Amino acid sequence: MVELGCQVRFGGRTWTVAALAHGQVRLVAEDGAVAAVLLSLLFADAGFEVLDAPGGPSVPPLGLLESLPEAVRERALAWERHVREVETGQPGGPGAAGPPRAEYAPQARTLAQREEAKAAELSAAGMPTSVVTVRRMRARYRREGVWGLVDHRATRPRSFLGRADERVVAALREVLEAVRERSSGARGRLRVYTERLLAEQYGEGVVPLPSSATFNRLVHTLADGRGLLGSARQRRWRSARPAPPFVPTTVMAPGELVMMDSTVLDAFVVLDDGVVERPELTIALDVATRTICAAVLRAKGTRSVDAAQLLAQMMVPAPMRPSWAEALAMEHSVVPYERLLSVDARLEGAAARPVITPQTIVVDQGKVFVSSSFIAACESLGISVQPTPPGNGPAKGHVERAFSSINTLFVQHVAAYTGSHTGERGQDAEGEAVWTLAQLNDLLQEWIICGWQEREHDGLRHPMMPRCALSPNEMWAALVAVCGYVPVPLGREDYIELMPVRRQKINDYGVRIDYRTYDHKVLNPYRGERSPAADGLWEIHYNPHAPGQVWVRLPKPDQPRGYEWEAVPWIHHTLVSAPFTDFTWQYIKRTVARRTHRAQHEHDLALALRELLERAAAGHGTRREKVVAARTRTAATDGAVWGILYGQQPEAEVLEPADEDVFDDSEDDEEPLTDDGAVDAWPAEGAQPSNSSAAPVQGAGVPAARRAKVTVYDPFEESLRW
Repeated sequence: MVELGCQVRFGGRTWTVAALAHGQVRLVAEDGAVAAVLLSLLFADAGFEVLDAPGGPSVPPLGLLESLPEAVRERALAWERHVREVETGQPGGPGAAGPPRAEYAPQARTLAQREEAKAAELSAAGMPTSVVTVRRMRARYRREGVWGLVDHRATRPRSFLGRADERVVAALREVLEAVRERSSGARGRLRVYTERLLAEQYGEGVVPLPSSATFNRLVHTLADGRGLLGSARQRRWRSARPAPPFVPTTVMAPGELVMMDSTVLDAFVVLDDGVVERPELTIALDVATRTICAAVLRAKGTRSVDAAQLLAQMMVPAPMRPSWAEALAMEHSVVPYERLLSVDARLEGAAARPVITPQTIVVDQGKVFVSSSFIAACESLGISVQPTPPGNGPAKGHVERAFSSINTLFVQHVAAYTGSHTGERGQDAEGEAVWTLAQLNDLLQEWIICGWQEREHDGLRHPMMPRCALSPNEMWAALVAVCGYVPVPLGREDYIELMPVRRQKINDYGVRIDYRTYDHKVLNPYRGERSPAADGLWEIHYNPHAPGQVWVRLPKPDQPRGYEWEAVPWIHHTLVSAPFTDFTWQYIKRTVARRTHRAQHEHDLALALRELLERAAAGHGTRREKVVAARTRTAATDGAVWGILYGQQPEAEVLEPADEDVFDDSEDDEEPLTDDGAVDAWPAEGAQPSNSSAAPVQGAGVPAARRAKVTVYDPFEESLRW
């Protein structure tokens, strides 16, 4: 582009463009020679070339100009008119209407004369200006446009730290980062820590701190925008956030992304013997439909086997319970029941909760979810596991938000609601507890069907009806019509596969796990032998909630799969007839010191376990022992269900698994989760599974009105239909 000040090559010489007017260009050579040439001839010359054209923005930064004070902006725009008049003779630029003023006419006055005239004009108007200033403003305008004419004293970035000492600022930043993960404290603590750090770095009294008011303002300036103040929970949440920009999760099919998490429920329940405690809730939330695929409530102490069984519960229909209204049945919902029933006969008589097979499960870093048994269970079902970064709640924000909604829509209306923290707790929340764990679970499952699945969710929108919010059931009905539905039947072997696994030898005494010896005659052909596996070890599955037996995979060439699961009982199962869990066993191990050989020590542990369960059942013992026994008996009903699920022990009674506890500190200890398994049931009061010959289930020593009413939904029997 040819403009004032640029250098061009013409006629074999180098020229500087001095003026442009009326289709002519005035050129000045290096030796001072002057030439006036028509622009058409200049461009037609074979050797014409633009050598050095001063650049400038084609569009002025209007947004930056608007941010300036009005006086500064008007002064810059006035200078733009003056510079244009000097260069073109017109304040409005080339092409403006009307003849130029005589002192600024390019045909009559040189550029230097026009600059002198402009300096004199501005000085006479009360704005002292030299020719050098006019020339400098012209150069700025060519480089930066109108932004170059701005008085940049008004554009200097302001420091929000004022005149604070940089050493104080650096020390305070270091202190704020150091206390990010610590418990909350007053701002006075920050002042003490900062003063101590400055003394260590520069010496005592070398760097003085500002006044308390100035220091507090400095703290807020450094911390407010970075989330370094507030409660410890808020600071941890802020530090755990992934780095922006954030990409929204988009899923288009049920089960494409399922988030699983657990939390302690904000309500007290009554366990056995009047023990009051907050239960644990675990849910699996389908992101595409916001369906709560499975929700399990149990006393504290969940293991990886519970998470694995939660997967199985998601894949089987939720049975209707006798106390529920008929309107909660799937056949009365918006789900295309008749079409689905023709594909999956299990849906007959099912509740209106979608059956969703997950493809990817998002979990946190809890031991329950990242354990080898849970990962193996997901792999056996073809499910991908996606752990979130440690402590990163926002990475699974859908399920975290669901917990908050459950708290406000359901839990706060339950007796003995505790509030989200102790500051919101009532005077006697524990005394208000009236619901047993089974009763509260029944209420929760019913609320999920009628309160959650049928409630409109603002995040669910159909592409054809973007203004209409859908409920989870409506969204599932819309997506299943597009994506289809494939039932996943699970048999007895599948449920055993979902349990935790160990690999070890079969010795002369049988199999020994954590001071418990399991033995039976079915192991006779394999004692001391290597397994067909590459490592030569035998695969053993166990249920931490029912340590009374284990399952060993033994080769059976005549079976369709080439192997068979054999249940092997604990050798002391006749000595301890009451249900117990691995947590109960760990508690006994910590209280009984070993003073003899292993076999006798195992017998002593079994005797101590029996005495504990009998003492707690009679209402004696310490509070800790009562809590242990209460949690154990609370899950006794589930234990009867698992006994049916996994088959009876060979030539031995079926032991009833019981609950687990979060305080388990054994090698296999895992974070609390919850479990309801793939089983649901609600029989007449006092009913007990037919194959249960163990001690009385939940309610031993508890009034009949408070005992759980449970029937058994038998997946093993159901799997035979497939």
